[in-house]
Amino acid sequence: MSVDKKLDNKVITPVAREVDQDRAERAIRELLEAIGEDPSRDGLLDTPARVARMWTEVLSGTNNDPDHHLSKTFDIEHDEMVLVRDIPFDSMCEHHMLPFFGKAHVAYIPNGHITRLSKIARVVDAYARRLQVQERLTDEIKDCIQGTLNPKGVAVVIEAQHLCMQMRGVQKQHSSTTTSAFSGLFMSDEKTRAEFMNLMK
Repeated sequence: MSVDKKLDNKVITPVAREVDQDRAERAIRELLEAIGEDPSRDGLLDTPARVARMWTEVLSGTNNDPDHHLSKTFDIEHDEMVLVRDIPFDSMCEHHMLPFFGKAHVAYIPNGHITRLSKIARVVDAYARRLQVQERLTDEIKDCIQGTLNPKGVAVVIEAQHLCMQMRGVQKQHSSTTTSAFSGLFMSDEKTRAEFMNLMK
């Protein structure tokens, strides 16, 4: 049986992000001038509009409530781990506004009901499509699933490459960063956590 989660008798729905396109275009044009470029030259004529549209797309998760992706659940007596591996994502580092990207591995132990597997991936995307840091992204995915599905535990591991480390600063092109976040049985039961880590391999 499917269950629609509701808040104040209303089904949770997404909140669309709105970007002031004209203001964004003006800012990008100003940036081009500030770095010594000529926004009126042929190759840059449409760049402010293109970049403004690009930011709308890559930051589409801002002001969006990812909980709505988990609003529909299915009652089922399954109490073993559910793991969705290798979920690709891309995000924007809030420190330098450069991309970071990689894979998320998300598991939960149901507590009487499950959600569609695709919805786990949508939660990852909803949080990734913001100005982010990898550590917070990991925690937000874990907290969303724990708070919405109320499972017996959640585990999230993210592996990512950061262009802010590869293109600038230390310029370590082949470096990667791994973060993790656990709740419930994944925190309290070493065997459960070990099973998750083994399944990831």
